[in-house]
Amino acid sequence: MPDSASAHHIALPPLAAQAERLIELGVHELAGTTAEDLRAFAEDGGGADGNTLLAVHPGLVPASALAPLLQLNGKSGFVVVDMPDVDLFAPHGVDLPDAPLYLVTGVDRGDHMANWSPEEALPALTEEHRTPLLLTEGIHWVLQQPDALERNHCFMTIGSRLRKAGGALDARTPAIWISNGSGRDGRERRNAPKVGWCWWGNRHTWLGFASATGRRP
Repeated sequence: MPDSASAHHIALPPLAAQAERLIELGVHELAGTTAEDLRAFAEDGGGADGNTLLAVHPGLVPASALAPLLQLNGKSGFVVVDMPDVDLFAPHGVDLPDAPLYLVTGVDRGDHMANWSPEEALPALTEEHRTPLLLTEGIHWVLQQPDALERNHCFMTIGSRLRKAGGALDARTPAIWISNGSGRDGRERRNAPKVGWCWWGNRHTWLGFASATGRRP
């Protein structure tokens, strides 16, 4: 397993600004709530620091609805064509607040775990008392802070897993990175933010493991 390096923290906007960003994108309408409710929730968040993310419950706004709202290098986000079941990747081993809106604290990209496999990273995160981000949370993060996604410094969101009909977990694990415009992505999508997947046992030098210290309603 690779040696650990220092974690990479990227400051988030204040919660009020995050609420306005979601309103601008129309996320409140997708969630079936109002702009006023979103603003009130952000205000109630009180003294949240620059490492706290405002998230909408994935049951209200799934990854397939959020991904096209991503913007990077003048390109819109997309889900890879071989992940039509993206919204079936649900929270796994994650304590998710039973609330339409919630806060994710201590968000980190997990650069120090680059070139680890998900299979290696999950127990290490648990030992550090951290929880892996859901795919929807990772998308929310990039919506609020596009600099969280950098070429050669992207991240996996292994808090979301797909359980197959027989009960076993699908070996695919979700990730967010930047398209090279190759293959079925299409050249027009080069440098666009991309929601895709990697195998549970594979390592990638350019993918860390996004995580948080916790979640609260």
